Amino acid sequence: MIHRDRMTNTVLDLVRLDSHSRQEKSVAKYLVRALTELGASVYVDDAGPAVRSDTGNVVARLEGTAPGAAPLLLSSHMDVVPPGLSVKPIREGDRIRSDGTTILGGDDKTGLAIILEVARTLVEQALPRPQIEIAFTICEEIGLLGAKHLDVGRLLAREAIVLDSASSAELVTRAPSADAFTFTVHGLEAHAGVCPETGISAVRVASEAITAMPLGRIDAQTTANVTIAESSPATNVVPNLCVVRGEARSLRDDRLDEVMRTIRRSFADAAARATISLGGETRRAWIEETCSREYHSLDIPDSAPIVQLVMRAARKLAAPVKTVTIGGASDANVLNRHGIAAVNLGTGMRDIHTVNEWIDLADFYRSAELVLECVKERAAA
Repeated sequence: MIHRDRMTNTVLDLVRLDSHSRQEKSVAKYLVRALTELGASVYVDDAGPAVRSDTGNVVARLEGTAPGAAPLLLSSHMDVVPPGLSVKPIREGDRIRSDGTTILGGDDKTGLAIILEVARTLVEQALPRPQIEIAFTICEEIGLLGAKHLDVGRLLAREAIVLDSASSAELVTRAPSADAFTFTVHGLEAHAGVCPETGISAVRVASEAITAMPLGRIDAQTTANVTIAESSPATNVVPNLCVVRGEARSLRDDRLDEVMRTIRRSFADAAARATISLGGETRRAWIEETCSREYHSLDIPDSAPIVQLVMRAARKLAAPVKTVTIGGASDANVLNRHGIAAVNLGTGMRDIHTVNEWIDLADFYRSAELVLECVKERAAA
């Protein structure tokens, strides 16, 4: 029932449109035009100015034709990661790939194309449907910002399918919370060749803290990562500043809090050891810290109605789907935090965030068929 050639052309159109985070306007215009042609009510919200993008989230509503059927929200994001400008997609048999100089942008333009094709099929074939709400978000790749600024109070749906993961045979129902942190280490500058003993190296303090903190795969549910974001470029000066940025993630908030306490203690202890006596005065390294919960965990039980909806649809298509846990986040995390039970279904994207990215077209089509079947199931309920 899905028009595969049209769906393929749609995703090719979309990946050719530049849409780095905060530069999604060309994609938004394409989507607004396509949804308006279907008779949907469409608006662009005011998230753009709030996150410094050139457009807001594109939000649409396709009125239902099945009385009593509960509304359903479909969502994916418009932005892509660098290098994502002037993408030149190449079709090779059952896949579409990048030319190797950029990412492809299947993350998440496969999701956009799937939702458009489902909407077109529903309208053209006059299939019974619940009210379909659509949210195409901005700035997902830089912190789920569009979803965070989406006015969910204007939405009627309390359940959602987000199209933003790899395999359509997997339904993401668990994903972690994450904290982002910045530690600015202040030392004391001195000439590195003449009198290094009169300085306190902020880089050394930061290095000792990083060595002491938990990093990488901490346990089955928890990870952490850091990078040195800024320091003095001069090699003949003991650096008096070092900025360390990073993140920690966990499926368990209590474990995440524990890891963050350990990270803070690592910096505090390293700074406490960094003291010198200068002119009869004790000089010390000191730390500035900022830390925030970037997003909250996703945890939808298999018994949840939205999960069961997808499973019924999968059985109808004889296309098995299993629920999975992943270490990354999506707009589903944010929607759940705002009271919309959201799951994340794969779209056929592969090797995302790399110049080797490609789309598995068979999986891409299967995802669209599955979403369409979900809509039909909801209409019949």
